[in-house]
Amino acid sequence: MLLPAKAEVARHLERYRAWERVMLAAPTDRTARASFEDAGYTLCVLMGKRCAREAVDAAELYLRSNLVAYLRENGQSQQRHVGRRGPPPGRRSRPGGSTSGR
Repeated sequence: MLLPAKAEVARHLERYRAWERVMLAAPTDRTARASFEDAGYTLCVLMGKRCAREAVDAAELYLRSNLVAYLRENGQSQQRHVGRRGPPPGRRSRPGGSTSGR
């Protein structure tokens, strides 16, 4: 799993918080809302989350923890398990184009 640099996460989290304050101060300002939503989307992409609230929580956790603790907290191991490649067992091709298992 690739994780962004902590400096980038901190920068985008601060940008999100700044636009959040602007939007709360002027809720009818469409530019502020669009910028706030854009900042939230960027955090979603950086942190691999589907909603901005989850992305903010993940960013805060990531910034205050080390890599191992962050991965453990998010239920992801450091190793990627590579599955078996090729056709499913019993469906292997035989010479002549027929398949076994049928």
